[in-house]
Amino acid sequence: MEALITLNITDLNGVKHKVETPVDMGLNLMEAIRLHEIPIKALCGGMALCASCHVILDSHHQLPEMSESEEAMLDDAFLLDIPNSRLSCQLKLTPDLDGLEVRLGESTGN
Repeated sequence: MEALITLNITDLNGVKHKVETPVDMGLNLMEAIRLHEIPIKALCGGMALCASCHVILDSHHQLPEMSESEEAMLDDAFLLDIPNSRLSCQLKLTPDLDGLEVRLGESTGN
């Protein structure tokens, strides 16, 4: 039986999506967003080489620390000035993220 968590995702049009996503498949947040057909650019496909998949955390979940590459990409894209900005491709889904609330960030076009 697959373990499911609930994600609350607000798209760029302000539409809120409440979706259930498995955590036993090794998905990251970007992949879950795509799985549920919520439009997200994610130009580099999850390699942390652009910032087009960035999201803004709206809940009080404790997230893993940013890797150096994620922090550098957010810094280069001037997104570190946006509180709680993260790259969705770098957030692996775990049971601890049940109820996570994020907003899709505007794409930097990178």
